[in-house]
This record gives sequence, structure tokens and C-alpha cells, in this order.
Amino acid sequence: MRKRIGLFLIIFSFIFIQSLSASTFSFRADRMSGSRATGRETTILIGNAEVRSDNLILRADRIEIQGDDNRFIECVGNVWGHEEDKNILFFTDRLRYDRRLKIARLEGNSTLEDRQNEIVARGRFIEYDDQNEIAVFQISVRLFKDDMVCRSEYAIYRRKEKLLDLSGFPTVYKNEDEFRADRIRVDLDTDDVIMEGSVSGTIMN
Repeated sequence: MRKRIGLFLIIFSFIFIQSLSASTFSFRADRMSGSRATGRETTILIGNAEVRSDNLILRADRIEIQGDDNRFIECVGNVWGHEEDKNILFFTDRLRYDRRLKIARLEGNSTLEDRQNEIVARGRFIEYDDQNEIAVFQISVRLFKDDMVCRSEYAIYRRKEKLLDLSGFPTVYKNEDEFRADRIRVDLDTDDVIMEGSVSGTIMN
């Protein structure tokens, strides 16, 4: 009896340690289907679908989970996401998230809202690297901060440094002033604007 109790305690301790070390992952939806066949693991959630992965919450009309350890999450339709630690919100038509690399790719009408830094950015494609805190925006990019509006076709937002690099016909509107150049860097902490190549602007006195 003592041996059985000892074995049970060892097994229980092993399971408990595993649960502590494993990352948090849960989901819910109106309907669920899928396959757990080795190499083809797939779970499909339909209707009020929600996935919680560590500090990230994702909601959509349809969510598909794939890969070993539920590595890939694809959301389609009315996608909403919240990175709770950094207080970053996502809104998009389609989102694909790699849980191992912690990279989110947004496609369609997409918005990233960084509430900690009071920044709202929009584009047709957004890639956000959560580990390095870098966001890449492409096509019809718009970024709003206080009374500043930045526009371009391509932009890189370095969240840690609070720097924004704009290219592809970049324009910055600050109060009533307007700045244009081949490349523009904006310090989002000080609102300083650095321009390179074919610089032009209009400053209202």
C-alpha cells in the first residue's frame, strides 16, 4: 500500500510540475470540430470563437488551431485580439498567430492600438513581433498620436525605442504643419521628425 501511495505521489507531482511549466492555452466556441491525428492536428472553432494563449486573447467568427502543441492559430471574420501585458489591441479581417515565435500577421482592414503609448496604427497588412516589440505596416498606412498623423505605404514601429520609420511617399501632419520626404523617422516620445531625401514641408506661423 505504501509503495502504491508513493508511486501515486510521484506521478501526481510530475503532472503538477508539467502543468506549471506548460503555457496557458484554452478555447471555447458555439461549435467545434477537428482531428488529432499525428502530424495533422487541427481544431476548428465556429461561432463566438475565443482562444486564450498566455497573455493573448483572440476572438473571431471562425478560429482554426493547427500543429504540434497548438502552435498556429488562424482567425477569420470580425477578428479581435488583446495582448494583456502590453495592452495592445488588434482589429482585422484575418489573423494568423505563431505561438512559438509569438508573431501575429494581420491581413485586410487592420488596426493595431497601443494603449500604453497612446498610438493607433492602420494598414492592409500588419506583422507584429511580440518578443522584439516590432510592428511592420504595409499598404495605406496611417498612424495617429495626439495631434500627429503619419501616412506612408510602408512603416516600421519599434515599440521599445518609440521610433517610427516611414517610407513609400511618407507624409507627417503635425498640428497644422506638413512634412514630406523620401524617408521620415518620427520619435514618438518627443514628436521630433527627421527627414531624408527630397525634403519639403509647409509650416504654419
